Amino acid sequence: MYQKILHLDLDSFFCSVEELHNPSLKGKPFAVGGRADQRGVVASCSYAARMFGVHSAMPMSRAKHLCPDLIVVSSRHGNYSEVSTKVMKIIEITPFIEKISIDEAFMDVTGIAEPIEKIAQDLQHKVNTQCRLPISIGGATNKLVAKIANDWGKSQKRTAEPPNTITIIPSGEEAKFLAPLPVQSLWGVGPKTAEKLEAIGITTIGTLAETPAATLEMLYGRYGPEMISRARGIDIRPIEMEHETKSISNEVTFAKDRKDEVQLLQTLRALSEKVGHRLRKESLAGSTIQIKLRWADFTTITRQTTLVSATNLDQEIFAAASALFNENWPKGKPVRLIGVGVSNLGPPVHQLSLWDDDHQREEKLLSAVDELRERFGKDIIKRADEVNPKENSQKHKEN
Repeated sequence: MYQKILHLDLDSFFCSVEELHNPSLKGKPFAVGGRADQRGVVASCSYAARMFGVHSAMPMSRAKHLCPDLIVVSSRHGNYSEVSTKVMKIIEITPFIEKISIDEAFMDVTGIAEPIEKIAQDLQHKVNTQCRLPISIGGATNKLVAKIANDWGKSQKRTAEPPNTITIIPSGEEAKFLAPLPVQSLWGVGPKTAEKLEAIGITTIGTLAETPAATLEMLYGRYGPEMISRARGIDIRPIEMEHETKSISNEVTFAKDRKDEVQLLQTLRALSEKVGHRLRKESLAGSTIQIKLRWADFTTITRQTTLVSATNLDQEIFAAASALFNENWPKGKPVRLIGVGVSNLGPPVHQLSLWDDDHQREEKLLSAVDELRERFGKDIIKRADEVNPKENSQKHKEN
């Protein structure tokens, strides 16, 4: 018996949720994200906006240039999570669900007796009616083809309305379906790989499937033969019901480039606190601290350091991050973006030491602060430099 795998994707999810709150947006070109005058980025855009060439991850200023009448809506992140949770509850007709993101998931429905087409139709109907959201579904015998089928099905519906499509590839027709598609449609083939393949005459997935393994092995090593297998529609990856968090990070893009050291360090501290809070919330700690800096010309650098033991304490994260910053920031150089991240994650395990009591006290204090912020909002408790940044900036300069 062959597998029955579904790929579900909530169409233009953030925009669809915004339309629930403001029905007047329906059918209009609008985008969810940051303001154009503050270097905002498009997080999601309506299909009406896509008709003008607007797409996610595009600078909002560019989106406004392409579509002067574009309506910009600020995000409601808490609301998106609530709606996503409701959708995920609806699709829980099997325990074998792999949640890829807030609006995307794979499902293994092999154990359900109905045909895969009927299962997809029932799921789509439930989400359409109970959540009033559009959802596109792809189905096949494996994750690779189900995902590509869904992407292809959505691309065929070029209208100002969300696709809300269902595309099922029958068992045995995987290679036939993939063959005419552009090589970059294949999972794992990015723009640079596609460019190299096109240089030797490989423009479609079908052509890739027929390429001698030795040719691709010469170009890509062991990865070459794997590409041929995928081009033939072969994918043995299982549904992964749990994903291990590999890193936690936060970053901010400034509305205007900043070069004031005090402001940059204050931002770095705030980011360190956000990362620390997220680590503690997930009961994790990490030993590698990383910073990210982007200059005015968009050049970006990342630097990292590894601690003796893992941490999830704000001050320890900030201490390492600020040291990296001081080592790598040319004084006075304007900064466009700054970020902090922690990796090499695992359960919080602390070595006993002379400072263990202090460490435990700080953990308890931060846990209490976390709880207060969860209950009453992040502004319930502030550091002194946040309350009066100008005064602290002056003291820093005097010192």
